[in-house]
Amino acid sequence: MRSTVAAVLVLALIAAAAGTGGLLVLRRSLLETVATSALVQARLVRVAVTPGVLDGGDPAARARVDALVGADEARGTHVQVVADGAVVTASHALDGLPPLSARVPAVADAEVEVRTLPALGEEPWLVAVLGASAGGRRYTVVVAESTVGARTTLRTAAALLAAGGALLLVAAGVGTRVFVGRSLRPVEAIRRTVDGITSTDLQDRVPVPAGDDEVSRLARTMNAMLERLAAAQRAQRRFVADASHELRSPVATLRAAAEVQRRHPGSTPPERFADLVGGEAVRLEHLVSDLLLLARADEGAVRTARAEVDLDALLESEGARLRASTALEVAVRTAPARVLGDPAQLTRVVRNLTDNAARHARGRVVLAVATDGPEAVATVSDDGPGVPEAERERVFDRFVRLQGSRDRSSGGTGLGLAIVAGAVAAHGGSVRCTAPARGSGAVFEVRLPLAPGHAGDDTDDDTGQAEGPGPGGGQPPSAARR
Repeated sequence: MRSTVAAVLVLALIAAAAGTGGLLVLRRSLLETVATSALVQARLVRVAVTPGVLDGGDPAARARVDALVGADEARGTHVQVVADGAVVTASHALDGLPPLSARVPAVADAEVEVRTLPALGEEPWLVAVLGASAGGRRYTVVVAESTVGARTTLRTAAALLAAGGALLLVAAGVGTRVFVGRSLRPVEAIRRTVDGITSTDLQDRVPVPAGDDEVSRLARTMNAMLERLAAAQRAQRRFVADASHELRSPVATLRAAAEVQRRHPGSTPPERFADLVGGEAVRLEHLVSDLLLLARADEGAVRTARAEVDLDALLESEGARLRASTALEVAVRTAPARVLGDPAQLTRVVRNLTDNAARHARGRVVLAVATDGPEAVATVSDDGPGVPEAERERVFDRFVRLQGSRDRSSGGTGLGLAIVAGAVAAHGGSVRCTAPARGSGAVFEVRLPLAPGHAGDDTDDDTGQAEGPGPGGGQPPSAARR
């Protein structure tokens, strides 16, 4: 309704302005036509006036002028010949009347005005006064031309414009209401659909009208938004369910141990009971810590510090830790690679990847750092069972375990790789899972932007290597790093 009223008002203003302008132009044109007719009559009379007419010395010439001005018959155009303020001759309707105009323009000049002549009626008349001379004597020819025809034409044009304008406004109002209503009908359908969608059911989608206008694009955008909300809701529910399941396991273990100890005191040696409770408590602590970290990351509350970090040094340190804590063969191949990021988060990324590799490796883990253009590339690979190609994207989801060798008994909670993916993304990098060129296993590749001004080079001259078979048998990390 507001659109219809606005459209009608705007069109009414435009029509009124255009109509008024057109009528003014028409009025001027009609008056100019009447004035032209009056001046033509005045010039014809001026040509016929001779000195004998003015002083009465030529009766024949006076008779011709009287016939020209219509002194003996009623005509629509009324003429006076005025000399020295007195009427010499006049049309029949002006017989006995004083001069219609006191103006005396210069010879051959003319003056025109529109005014009422009470002696001729209430309607306005166009009065044209033409200056002339005959035999050295000045006189004027006054012509009164009726404007009734012009006024009638003007009123007819105004009536037609008013009627046409009214019809135009009605048509514009109806058309605007119909077309705007038709355009807004899909919006109302979208509103009703969205109004019926609740937080517990995000499966409905808004209707998408045909075409590719703003409303159809709005509908597609809202459907995409609803799909994202539904996906987020499914992920949240899955996350809550998985978290509850993971938390239930250590809690159940602790309750069972406490119940056994209560019912059968002394059945479990204190050292074994303490180890059991301590281990489950540590596991529970790690799980809660990971869940809190992921929750803060989802809320955008995790702040990433910015400092220069030597990625090669991180991998060499993790390699040394693995040699000291496992019996695996650990190979470390590094090239200078300095990135800009949060040292604690990057350390956790490397730690999670190396712990994941150590849990699933059969006997060997390889850590490597190189540069590729503006990026640092860190890879952690193992010779374990590997990750099926169809699962290499899903492995970075939360609480994902793909096979028996990667189950809860191996020590993982299914959150380590999710934390890796989130931290790498926060640093503007990417992480992916692939397979080695030869043999079995999994390769996790992390790409991070190099720090500004870092001239990375992955040539053999800058590469250090350190390998070791396990605790006590490893070589110290290469000192030829930079």
